[in-house]
Amino acid sequence: MEENQSRTNYSEKPLRCIVKLGGAAITCKNELEKINEENLGIVSKQLRQAMVNGGGSSNSTDSIKVLGMDWSKRAGGGVSEISINPDEFGDQSELDLSKFIIVHGAGSFGHFQASKSGVHKGGLCNPLVKAGFVATRISVTSLNLEIVRALAREGIPSIGMSPFASGWSTCERNISAADTSQIAKSIDSGFVPVLHGDAVYDDLQDCTILSGDVIIRHLAEVLKPEYVVFLTDVLGVYDRPPTDSNAVLLREIAVDEDGNWSIVAVENMNKQVEITVAAHDTTGGMITKITEAALIAKLGIDVYIVKAATDHSFRALNGEIRGDIPDDWLGTVIRSSKQKQKSS
Repeated sequence: MEENQSRTNYSEKPLRCIVKLGGAAITCKNELEKINEENLGIVSKQLRQAMVNGGGSSNSTDSIKVLGMDWSKRAGGGVSEISINPDEFGDQSELDLSKFIIVHGAGSFGHFQASKSGVHKGGLCNPLVKAGFVATRISVTSLNLEIVRALAREGIPSIGMSPFASGWSTCERNISAADTSQIAKSIDSGFVPVLHGDAVYDDLQDCTILSGDVIIRHLAEVLKPEYVVFLTDVLGVYDRPPTDSNAVLLREIAVDEDGNWSIVAVENMNKQVEITVAAHDTTGGMITKITEAALIAKLGIDVYIVKAATDHSFRALNGEIRGDIPDDWLGTVIRSSKQKQKSS
């Protein structure tokens, strides 16, 4: 694999968390290119609280003034001139945020363009595929900008990073090149990198769609976060589609050394997990999410899958689910069987 995995001058403070903002949680997935502003706003606030807290009580952020970093005019309204007080930023010099990386899905941005043109199947010699590649990247990068701006308004020093522009590529849809040195340097400089699922080159089929879930697994392998959180539009992983009235939330999934995973038994559970994928989802949906989460857990890194913009998501982001799973927490924990034995 062609990759610069150097972490030269990486500070002693470890990477605390990699967060996946699920496309279905931050966009209205059945409405073309529409952001779920309410969810994105809540998630941005929760992320800031978790970064400031360092795993402590949410009360620790109450006395810290939020200094927004989005000084641009918003489309359709917003401020017409920049108004900032430089002196206020001097008070933030000792604010030490925990190290986070954020990766977001596309939701109603990008998936429709990719599926209609067949970008995920490759073939850049086809004019439709080439046009779809351009259209997909316009869509996903526009969403990335809006997410970066939402985080910046909460005082999070977020920096958008596109995998395509950073030289990431695949071979048969598996990552073949991914330079993470710029990501590590950004974290070291106090920034929060914000990556996204993207249209990229593929060595064998010209191009494909690189899923945010695959990106997270690769970053976890290289940068070794303390834990990973997947924020979704449902409470977690169910034994069948959550729209089924008999669906049971799976509290815990254990992964063995070979990467095989098994469900920690609960009552009234369907042992054969049934998963559906939206017709326009070119990245595999929940199937890819569980597969990649299991590979991360195999590394000894806990993964929490939880509904975005809830108290449960904040507790996961804040690191409160590490160890024993609280009885009143709703979500799914995926961890290695060895980690499970240590915590029991």
